[in-house]
Amino acid sequence: MSSSKPAPRPTPTLGAVGLQLGTLRRLPVVNHIAVALVPQAANHAGEVRFVVEGALDGAPLLGGQTANERALALFSQLRMWDTEHNTGVSIYLLLADCAGEIVADRGIHAKAGPHTWVAICSEMEAAFKAVKFESGALRGIQAVTHQMVDHFPAAARNANELPDSPWVI
Repeated sequence: MSSSKPAPRPTPTLGAVGLQLGTLRRLPVVNHIAVALVPQAANHAGEVRFVVEGALDGAPLLGGQTANERALALFSQLRMWDTEHNTGVSIYLLLADCAGEIVADRGIHAKAGPHTWVAICSEMEAAFKAVKFESGALRGIQAVTHQMVDHFPAAARNANELPDSPWVI
């Protein structure tokens, strides 16, 4: 009879899609996303929110909701459209599918155009599929922020209309 020590438990990462919600909220990457969002908000008059969802369940899953449809529903639920200049942008990550979606309100969408969001999403998804969730997320935030700064730079009165913190579902 041999007595062996149990193997050490690996540090959880976003690459481990089966994470429980509580574990996901405590991951350093979620804190890194929060740290990236907050100082960027002072540089533009838009609102950016990063949303991470482990997997669809319940009504979205049973209803066959796509990542894009879910991102639109959450954009509305978070009231990202409720900004003075219509500059809300939601960056959505569905871990189970390694899918990213960007939903932009009409003010910033009219300036940046759909090709911009598609390009940013493609770059993020390539990183996600390579299990580089943090770098993909941070590059996506930087690219969206760049669009905000270009089209809606910070004004003298730059009110923060919506929360900046990432939302983990």
